[in-house]
Amino acid sequence: MEYVVLFFTHSGAIKFQRKCKKDDIDCELMPVPRRLSSNCSISAKIEFDGIIDDLIDDEIEKVFLLEQGEYSLVHEME
Repeated sequence: MEYVVLFFTHSGAIKFQRKCKKDDIDCELMPVPRRLSSNCSISAKIEFDGIIDDLIDDEIEKVFLLEQGEYSLVHEME
């Protein structure tokens, strides 16, 4: 499954990318898609078939599932 992960800070995105690399998860940092909002301008696109909650930490603002060009919010930090 393909997800777009939004972060509160750039450093949070960099930490997440390192974590993904360590766990052998495909991760590409990119600008936040215009249709999505974020406190910072960087996001990560990942391919992940596990339980998305296992990747969530306090650096992540929102997670969207990307299916057929449509974004569905699956996690939002409260």
